[in-house]
Amino acid sequence: MREIKIVSKNFSVKDSHLLKTALKNGAYESIKEAFSKTPDEIIDIITQSKLRGKGGGGAYTGKKWCLMPKNPEKSFLVVNCDESEPGTFKDRYIISKDPHLLIEGIIISSYAIRAHDVYIYIRGEYYQFQKILQNAINEAYEKGIIGEKVMGHPYRIDITIHRGAGAYICGEKSALLESLEGKRGHPRLKPHSPQPEYLFGYPTVVNNVETIATVPYIIKNSAEGYLRYGTQNSPGTFLFALSGHINNPGVYECEYGVSMMEYIESFGGGIKGGKKLKAVIPGGASTPVLTADEVKKARLDYDSLKKFGSSLGTGGMIVMDEDTSMVKALKNLLDFYARESCGQCTPCREGTGWVRDIVASILNKEATMQDIETLLDVSDTMNGKTICVFAPAVSGVINAFVNKFEDEFKSFLKSVK
Repeated sequence: MREIKIVSKNFSVKDSHLLKTALKNGAYESIKEAFSKTPDEIIDIITQSKLRGKGGGGAYTGKKWCLMPKNPEKSFLVVNCDESEPGTFKDRYIISKDPHLLIEGIIISSYAIRAHDVYIYIRGEYYQFQKILQNAINEAYEKGIIGEKVMGHPYRIDITIHRGAGAYICGEKSALLESLEGKRGHPRLKPHSPQPEYLFGYPTVVNNVETIATVPYIIKNSAEGYLRYGTQNSPGTFLFALSGHINNPGVYECEYGVSMMEYIESFGGGIKGGKKLKAVIPGGASTPVLTADEVKKARLDYDSLKKFGSSLGTGGMIVMDEDTSMVKALKNLLDFYARESCGQCTPCREGTGWVRDIVASILNKEATMQDIETLLDVSDTMNGKTICVFAPAVSGVINAFVNKFEDEFKSFLKSVK
């Protein structure tokens, strides 16, 4: 299996984060092509490419951009770099190894949705990576790539980095926008019909870092060039972050639709210590776990993982070997979720702490079968009864762990001799 390097093509280049290096490797070559087209033509190309959002939901980017008004009084592009999902670390590779690719994507995306002001909302703990990105933005201003005129074109684009303060919930786009407006990061109620997001009362597009960084390739190589890779419903490539019990953890780019097991063995170098595979969390901590048998059958695309009750999420693959305690693994995840609930919705605020305590009692061999039933009952109450998908995601994680590794959970019950 080989890497298909679209977004990651410069990751191994020395000093790839500097403008002089980026220019030698083709940075900003797509800008002239983009400005030879109208904004609507750009959106049409992105729509035809079937580019999907790479921050978790997988929504089609072109459809999102189509929701923006044609002649807005003001509009915004917001780039979501609040990469706080456990197991996910692909976006930090982009902003630290090829930040000018992101800026290039921002220019084209802003032009397409008729926005002049851009915010990059970055995880507060990413301070060292933010400095690299800010330096790239400064270089772009100095060279006239952004600012009052984009590379000589009469179009203004200004980019501002906004640091978060360590709240996981601000990775949810509406909570992110609330935070940008200076409010507490609480998710917003969702509209009944499709419409853009709003920042300071103006229509706004929120896209993930990798999504925006893919745009220059599509403009330069056409929609057909992107559709050469992947599957019909999951075209193109994706950056997968491999971690856990593997020999070669890291970020590797491949086309959608490849075998998950082959990916782990080819890029990850197989399971550490020659042990057997037990389970994989496929797309960051909030995606339901897969058993080893499911991993052997699964392919890395949206449709395949949906059949197994999971999803690609953010592409953060956490690999677990045969010696992993699934009860301890679930407890570790629930510790995180109980801390990170924003507290706005009762099922989430109360439920995350409750389920964490139940799993703790199971781990301490103080629970009975009734407690497992209560755990699943509380999980069901958390699903679909909150403003955002935080609690439903936790519910899916609990159900997958308990149902797929039921015997292991039962072995911890105090009634078992």
